[in-house]
Amino acid sequence: MSRLGVAIVGYGLAGAVFHAPMIAAEPRMRVAAVVTSSAERAERADREYPRARVLSTADELFADPSGIDLVVIATPNRSHAPLAMRAIVAGLPVVVDKPFTVTVGEAEQVIAAAEQAGIPLSVFQNRRWDSDFRTVASLIADGRLGQVRRFESRLERWRPTLKGGWRELGDHTDGAGYLYDLGSHLIDQALTLFGPVADIYCELDRRRAGVRADDDAFLALTHANGVRSHLWMNAVAAQHGPRFRVLGSENAYVVYGADPQEAQLRAGRTPDHEKHWGAVDPERWGLLGEEPDTRRVPSLPGDYRCYYRAMADTLLDGAPVPVDARDALETMKILERARRVGV
Repeated sequence: MSRLGVAIVGYGLAGAVFHAPMIAAEPRMRVAAVVTSSAERAERADREYPRARVLSTADELFADPSGIDLVVIATPNRSHAPLAMRAIVAGLPVVVDKPFTVTVGEAEQVIAAAEQAGIPLSVFQNRRWDSDFRTVASLIADGRLGQVRRFESRLERWRPTLKGGWRELGDHTDGAGYLYDLGSHLIDQALTLFGPVADIYCELDRRRAGVRADDDAFLALTHANGVRSHLWMNAVAAQHGPRFRVLGSENAYVVYGADPQEAQLRAGRTPDHEKHWGAVDPERWGLLGEEPDTRRVPSLPGDYRCYYRAMADTLLDGAPVPVDARDALETMKILERARRVGV
């Protein structure tokens, strides 16, 4: 059976580090085309995927989409919706990196177009397959925490010096800032666990000299079922809080550190060459229980490969997409409202 041809539009961090290796790791897929306007990134793509077409513009891809079964949009946020629409018009299934779009209106338009055309559409929320999140979801599903009352989640960085670029120097029309960047993950995870949100409180700050977009954000969500989610995302945490702290009626669970997959991918390691991909060392397992009686519980391994494995099932067998675009629409609604009410 010939493998599904995947075109990756954008070959920066998202395209080259998070998407391409996971596509290549799926036996039913191959990187068939890469679109990048950067000569340096084009050289990298040609070196890493010598059988792929390397194109300088999306126009070239859509003028000749032969051999392409899926388009992955991994470009700057403001171009997500226009490029997704072009893929849909061309009759090509689409994966869009997070955040789905810049506005709720754009998200609704893309979803409507895909549904009308009968085109599979999904949003890349890879952190649903983080080790720590999978472990939290499993503990909750098994009832080991009792009734969850408060859910704390953090993605914190220590980057006191600006790198420049649109993520730090852009504005709301670019979808710039940490709320839209890391917040897309945290909100998606909270919604996945606890469902719809009834109320939102948000704090947005610009802490570093010269930054124009938020680099320090806090979001409090009150879910319809009563659970409160407190979410932190920032670039200015010299010491990091717990990745998750979940307080239940019977037990609590606390885990520090980060899922290992991002560090593995940034270091150039891939699932093809790692025997224990996404596994967490026992000394970094989280603590479950009540003070002073707590114990370490094994962390489930993280596995971003699950996303493209499920996308292959969608394209070949008609299975549901791994992340429904309507889930991403709910995330966009919260992001847009949070930006509006942020203090």
